[in-house]
Amino acid sequence: MRPLRFLVALLCIAIGVLVGALNPQAVALDLGFVVLHATLGVVLLVALLCGVLTGGMILAVSVVLPLRQRLRRAQAPPSSTAAPPDADPGHGV
Repeated sequence: MRPLRFLVALLCIAIGVLVGALNPQAVALDLGFVVLHATLGVVLLVALLCGVLTGGMILAVSVVLPLRQRLRRAQAPPSSTAAPPDADPGHGV
Protein backbone atom coordinates (compact mmCIF):
# COMPACT_ATOMS: atom_id res chain seq x y z
CA MET A 1 0.00 0.00 0.00
CA ARG A 2 2.91 2.37 0.69
CA PRO A 3 4.30 2.18 -2.85
CA LEU A 4 0.84 3.03 -4.19
CA ARG A 5 0.60 6.09 -1.91
CA PHE A 6 4.06 7.16 -2.99
CA LEU A 7 3.13 6.86 -6.66
CA VAL A 8 -0.09 8.84 -6.14
CA ALA A 9 1.82 11.57 -4.29
CA LEU A 10 4.43 11.67 -7.05
CA LEU A 11 1.69 11.89 -9.68
CA CYS A 12 0.03 14.80 -7.83
CA ILE A 13 3.34 16.66 -7.62
CA ALA A 14 3.93 16.11 -11.34
CA ILE A 15 0.44 17.39 -12.18
CA GLY A 16 1.02 20.42 -9.95
CA VAL A 17 4.30 21.22 -11.71
CA LEU A 18 2.61 20.78 -15.09
CA VAL A 19 -0.26 23.11 -14.16
CA GLY A 20 2.23 25.68 -12.90
CA ALA A 21 4.31 25.44 -16.06
CA LEU A 22 1.33 25.69 -18.42
CA ASN A 23 -0.12 28.76 -16.66
CA PRO A 24 2.72 31.27 -16.24
CA GLN A 25 0.49 34.36 -16.51
CA ALA A 26 0.89 36.79 -13.60
CA VAL A 27 -2.29 37.48 -11.64
CA ALA A 28 -3.15 39.62 -8.64
CA LEU A 29 -5.51 38.14 -6.08
CA ASP A 30 -7.23 40.82 -3.99
CA LEU A 31 -8.43 39.44 -0.66
CA GLY A 32 -9.67 42.78 0.62
CA PHE A 33 -6.97 43.31 3.22
CA VAL A 34 -4.00 42.15 1.13
CA VAL A 35 -3.20 41.72 -2.55
CA LEU A 36 -1.24 38.63 -3.53
CA HIS A 37 0.79 38.52 -6.74
CA ALA A 38 1.54 35.08 -8.17
CA THR A 39 1.25 33.06 -11.34
CA LEU A 40 -2.08 31.61 -12.38
CA GLY A 41 -0.85 28.04 -11.83
CA VAL A 42 0.15 28.78 -8.24
CA VAL A 43 -3.16 30.51 -7.54
CA LEU A 44 -5.09 27.55 -8.96
CA LEU A 45 -3.12 25.03 -6.89
CA VAL A 46 -3.46 27.09 -3.69
CA ALA A 47 -7.21 27.48 -4.27
CA LEU A 48 -7.52 23.70 -4.78
CA LEU A 49 -5.51 23.02 -1.64
CA CYS A 50 -7.66 25.44 0.39
CA GLY A 51 -10.81 23.73 -0.87
CA VAL A 52 -9.52 20.27 0.00
CA LEU A 53 -8.45 21.37 3.50
CA THR A 54 -11.76 23.15 4.15
CA GLY A 55 -13.76 20.11 2.98
CA GLY A 56 -11.63 17.80 5.12
CA MET A 57 -12.12 19.93 8.22
CA ILE A 58 -15.88 20.12 7.68
CA LEU A 59 -16.02 16.35 7.20
CA ALA A 60 -13.95 15.76 10.33
CA VAL A 61 -16.12 18.03 12.47
CA SER A 62 -19.48 16.86 11.15
CA VAL A 63 -18.87 13.11 10.73
CA VAL A 64 -15.62 11.81 12.23
CA LEU A 65 -15.74 13.49 15.65
CA PRO A 66 -19.36 12.47 16.41
CA LEU A 67 -18.59 8.88 15.37
CA ARG A 68 -15.51 8.81 17.62
CA GLN A 69 -17.56 10.10 20.55
CA ARG A 70 -20.25 7.49 19.93
CA LEU A 71 -17.60 4.75 19.77
CA ARG A 72 -15.97 5.99 22.97
CA ARG A 73 -19.35 5.93 24.75
CA ALA A 74 -20.08 2.43 23.46
CA GLN A 75 -16.72 1.12 24.66
CA ALA A 76 -16.90 2.79 28.08
CA PRO A 77 -17.33 0.44 31.05
CA PRO A 78 -20.81 0.45 32.59
CA SER A 79 -21.22 3.03 35.34
CA SER A 80 -21.22 1.82 38.95
CA THR A 81 -24.26 3.94 39.87
CA ALA A 82 -26.71 1.51 38.24
CA ALA A 83 -28.58 -0.77 40.64
CA PRO A 84 -28.02 -4.52 40.33
CA PRO A 85 -30.84 -6.26 38.43
CA ASP A 86 -31.94 -8.39 41.42
CA ALA A 87 -32.22 -5.44 43.84
CA ASP A 88 -35.62 -3.88 43.11
CA PRO A 89 -36.64 -1.48 45.90
CA GLY A 90 -40.11 -0.99 44.41
CA HIS A 91 -41.29 -4.52 45.31
CA GLY A 92 -40.79 -4.85 49.02
CA VAL A 93 -41.32 -7.92 51.15
